[in-house]
Amino acid sequence: MELLRTLLAGLLLLHLAGSSPPPAPVVCARGTSDCTVTNAYGSFLDRATCRAANVVYPRTEAELVAAVAAAAAAKRKLKVATRYSHSFPKLACPGGRDGTIISTLRLNGTVSLDVAARLITVESGVVLQDLLRAAAAAGLALPHSPYWSGVTVGGLLATGAHGSSLWGKGGAVHEHVVGLRIVTPAPASRGFAVVRELGDGHPDLAAAKVSLGVLGVVSQVTLALQPLFKRSVTFVERDDADLEDQVAEWGHLHEFGDVAWQPGRGKVVYRQDDRVDVSSPGDGVNDHLVLRPTPALGRVEAMRAEELLEENGTDIARCEAAEAGQLQPQPQPPHGFTNDGEVFTGYPVVGYQHRMQATGSCIDSPEDGLLTSCKWDPRLGATFIYNTAISVPLHKAAAFVADVKRLRDLNPRAFCSLDARGGLLARYIRASSAHLGKPEDAVDFDLAYYRSYTAGAPRAHADVIDELEQMALRKYGGLPHWGKNRNFAFDSAVGRYPKAGEFLEVKGRYDPDGLFSSEWSDQVLGINGTSPSVDKEGCAMEGLCVCSDDSHCAPERGYLCRPGKVYREARVCSSSFPPAAGALRDEL
Repeated sequence: MELLRTLLAGLLLLHLAGSSPPPAPVVCARGTSDCTVTNAYGSFLDRATCRAANVVYPRTEAELVAAVAAAAAAKRKLKVATRYSHSFPKLACPGGRDGTIISTLRLNGTVSLDVAARLITVESGVVLQDLLRAAAAAGLALPHSPYWSGVTVGGLLATGAHGSSLWGKGGAVHEHVVGLRIVTPAPASRGFAVVRELGDGHPDLAAAKVSLGVLGVVSQVTLALQPLFKRSVTFVERDDADLEDQVAEWGHLHEFGDVAWQPGRGKVVYRQDDRVDVSSPGDGVNDHLVLRPTPALGRVEAMRAEELLEENGTDIARCEAAEAGQLQPQPQPPHGFTNDGEVFTGYPVVGYQHRMQATGSCIDSPEDGLLTSCKWDPRLGATFIYNTAISVPLHKAAAFVADVKRLRDLNPRAFCSLDARGGLLARYIRASSAHLGKPEDAVDFDLAYYRSYTAGAPRAHADVIDELEQMALRKYGGLPHWGKNRNFAFDSAVGRYPKAGEFLEVKGRYDPDGLFSSEWSDQVLGINGTSPSVDKEGCAMEGLCVCSDDSHCAPERGYLCRPGKVYREARVCSSSFPPAAGALRDEL
């Protein structure tokens, strides 16, 4: 066995320059018919299989119009699938078995690049990293983007994806959209499909640039760019004693700053990230550990070990595993940054915007037969997570942090597993011009945590995470990221968007028959009073609901519906036999 491991390790070293790209989200049994669609993680939140009658792969806008027209003429439901399908919710699922999936995989070209006007027009299936490189080659830069470069332009706009900034227009990509072309259904007299061109200042652009995919299919997007610049990045670790004072202020101090908080450890990593002149020395690169190729060897075993710790381990065992990096390598300087693309020699790391703002080398390397892949690749049955992102109004962020500290102080070890995955990442967002963009300046708290492959299986201290999320949403008026979060987070959320009614008016004009809508999108948008929460036994164990009865938890395993410990209005599934009791026995 040891010899086999040695040989495998040797093979991995030979292939470290490679990485198997993620699998296609759409798989069909017969050519392009009888299909299933999923996301990059291999499972939607309700674990249901999403089916469709067929998939089409248009290469041109004309082919896209023809695809929409054919489905509209047949009154078929339509949904769009992107190249890697990174959204957790069921945004790409048409519902039923008779719908059509339109993949933007082959709509991946640059239409035009006007250097003098600093404008780039791309097809909606262009991957972010390709957009950034095309702009940089012309001496231009997109000033803001998500941190993950594997999203498509159409996909990131549909969900309102963003980076981190309170400066200028803020860190959301859609704030830099100055035009788009979108294909929508039409009456038979107009050929069942039309192209709508929305220029800068068009009143419908505010609806189309964050649309959840329910208005139609975006064909092309025009973005305003800036002259290429460099960024200077330094990470500073401190204790969290003054985090309440810093959490809102940090975004005003640094143009691209963020804050990574590990509550259980009482530590904060502040990212000092600022624009510098393009002539500044440095050729730094961002290659984040979680987003680079990860060796397959040992990943499944590590997942199985984590499952045992979550379901049967003690707090001491979980915290020791977290500190040892067994759940995920602990974030350490230089946090994936190098000064020259190869070696980290010290802070600050200075580099060109397109090499610093986003990363995703696990999708950008030669195929290596699954020896390495993105960490979440479902073909390896390894890392399986929930991902929550909730934007708390900026003026309430300090009070939210104080409440989380109070929750932490009751049992710091309850946060060990969360800390192991980076804790809470705080990014900054400006109030948006989009109808479904954030209505006010906010701090977006992003956290990833363990999800079991077994439906309904308990998570250690799940009540703590659930209380934290309900606190952010309900006590502090937070809003969920459209492409992340579990079902309950979206319940009644649309009602907190002042311009939701204007969005729905545009939706009614663009797609009156709701061909691009699904049961999921109707529930999220509150259409006909529906809700995304699922009322069934065990629903709260999966985040499909907030419990209001013990049956929503797992009473047969000792998990009952109880008030939160700090936010008493929260309702969480709490164990009659808390893991902390096991830890106490260990200490005794």
